[in-house]
Amino acid sequence: MKILVLISQVPDTTARIAFTADHTQYDGTGVTFIVNPYDEWYALVRALELKEAAGAGSVTTITVGPADTEATIRKALAIGADEAVRVDARPLDAYQVAAEVAAYAQGKGFDLVLAGKETIDHNGGQVAAMVAELLELPYVPVVSKLDVNGTTATVERDVPGGVEVVELQLPCVIGAAKGMAEQRIPNMRGIMAARTKPLQVVPASGTAPLAGTVRFELPPAKGAVKLIPAEEAGKLIELLHTEAKVI
Repeated sequence: MKILVLISQVPDTTARIAFTADHTQYDGTGVTFIVNPYDEWYALVRALELKEAAGAGSVTTITVGPADTEATIRKALAIGADEAVRVDARPLDAYQVAAEVAAYAQGKGFDLVLAGKETIDHNGGQVAAMVAELLELPYVPVVSKLDVNGTTATVERDVPGGVEVVELQLPCVIGAAKGMAEQRIPNMRGIMAARTKPLQVVPASGTAPLAGTVRFELPPAKGAVKLIPAEEAGKLIELLHTEAKVI
């Protein structure tokens, strides 16, 4: 089985949030960047499990980004991916990223394309769906379980009131969510092997983005909190009447 896994670089979840260039760009100064958790923990690991179960095949990762993403890409190789591709372009919007991925994947015979359900920086959840549309492949998002039998994929996804089970034919695109796999920690052997695994850099197709950022804004600061002792219930009731705001 030949599997392609989309990998995004995102700021660590504990990173500070600040902007530069008149609030039009994220300020990454001093920020630690990581593999997007949905891409790493679920999409990549499940791809590796499927390859291991089959006893054959390959797992390729693809990232749209500049040279400074290569350390992050190497982590995916350390976890177990066979090879990596970096499309040499700065990601500007979901459509541009999807178009670059599709341009690379077209005609290469991938049986399965996996991506995290969303990235933790923009939380858009758009790229995998756009890749599927551009490659004219079936797509199921927010999948918590994935099994492959021959050329048939069976997936489960949580829906209001229950679980939806879907069968679809390979090749297809799947958006991976929590539950699909368990996180793997790279071991020393994997880290050493990642240094020599192929990392191919390909030129961008030149697709222009369809959207741009006008301005980023931080949420308003939280207001002061009043703590009322448990024995002063009357005071609490009074404040609820006079100061509490209904949202």
